[in-house]
This record gives sequence, structure tokens and C-alpha cells, in this order.
Amino acid sequence: MRAVTFSKLLLSACLIASTVAACATRPPASDPAAVAEYEETNDPLEPTNRVFYVINNGIDTVLLRPAAQAYRFVFPQPVRNGVHNLLSNLSTPVLLGNDILSAKPRRAGDTTMRFLINSTVGVVGVFDVAKDWGYPAHDASFGTTLALWGLPEGPFLFLPVLGPSNPRDAVGFGVDTAMDPFTWVGQGAAVTALNWSRYAVSAVDQRERVLDAVDQIKKTALDPYATFRSLYRQHRASEIEEARNDTRSTVPVWFPQPTPAPKR
Repeated sequence: MRAVTFSKLLLSACLIASTVAACATRPPASDPAAVAEYEETNDPLEPTNRVFYVINNGIDTVLLRPAAQAYRFVFPQPVRNGVHNLLSNLSTPVLLGNDILSAKPRRAGDTTMRFLINSTVGVVGVFDVAKDWGYPAHDASFGTTLALWGLPEGPFLFLPVLGPSNPRDAVGFGVDTAMDPFTWVGQGAAVTALNWSRYAVSAVDQRERVLDAVDQIKKTALDPYATFRSLYRQHRASEIEEARNDTRSTVPVWFPQPTPAPKR
């Protein structure tokens, strides 16, 4: 039921975006430089995206940023690291599912060992012991899985509440939520409260981790929207390329292998 509810929310957000969509005007063919820039930007819904950016920025200003600042003020770095590690450990089923769907058995082995080690020796995931034992963390989402399957990202989107995205990653986010066992397991007010608490803590944790960087961008960038658009694309391209280039040989999960050095 919770997965259905979330899917409806995501669909509603996309419908709102499409309903009020205003498109950026494509430059005339007589201006090839402007056409090339337009195609590289790949943001045909820019007027609408900017409206949602302003809305999200307002929500961030009055809610998320103050919550992240309070979280940082109250809890020292080691505690915040522990909370982040715990949240990451809880997301293991989704991570493992995408490792398998992406045909990355070595990554799936690392994910399995990280969960076993951190859930036991790492005290239910509060401490990232597995990293020091040769099982590095990595990111995986269904959006990345779709990219590895060859699906193009589509135009840039700035969705209500969700922020920077694209059609591929928006679908991937919905699928990841549906894949999460916590979406389906258990019923009742207590379980619902725990799930929403997890979402809230995750949002504050993620916002706190980029607190200084986002403040700096908003303070110095001539066009913060364009800067966030560019950084989002660079970040996603880096994640996808890292996953694509991870061709480590398949060995039993209990034999750690070094992560390949990034190409220069």
C-alpha cells in the first residue's frame, strides 16, 4: 500500500510538471552555436523547472536547511556518521537488487559481505567495519541500472520535492522505493511512523552532508539553478561510468578485491 501511495505521489508530481509545463524556445537553425548550446543543455522545460526550483528552494530555506543546521549543531560528527552508516545499511536490499540487475556479481558480493559484516561486527550498521576489511561502499540505483541497460536519460527535470532529476532517474527512484522491503513489510500506525521517520532522518542526513557546498553555490553562483543542473548531471554521469567500468573478476565474496583506480 505504501508503494502504491508513493507511486501516486510521484505520478502526481510528474503530472503537475507536465500540466504547467512551459517550454524553452528552440533557437533558429540559422544560429548553430545557440542550437548546439540548447541541445547540450537538454532542458526544454527550463521555464517550468525554474518555477519548481524556486518552490523547492523556499521549502529548503524554511525547513530542510534549518533542520540540517540543527542536526549538525546537536550531534557531533561521529554520531552523524553512525546515523548515515545505519541508513546506508538499511538500504542494502535495494542496492543488492540493482547490483544483480546490472549484472555486477562482484559488486553484489561486496554488498552482501558489507551487510553481513556491518550488521554484526558493525553493530547493525552503525560502524562501517567492512570498508576497512576490503569491501568498499558503492552507489547503485535503478536509474543507474536503466543507464547500464542503454536507456537514455531524457531531458532534465526539476521535480517538486524530489529536486534535480530526469525521466530515467525519476522512474528509477519509484522502482527503488517499490523494491525496498520496508515499503511492504508490516502494517499499522507504528510501522508507518517508523517508515516516515526513516524518510525524514534520511532527508536531514543527506541535506546536512551537502550543507556547506550548497550554501557556497547559492552565495557565489551567478545562476544557482544552472549550477545545480550541471553538477547533478556530472555526478550522475560519474556514478554511471564508475559502475560501467567496474569489471572486476567474479570471485567468492569472502575474498576482497581492490577497487579499480579511476581512469585519468
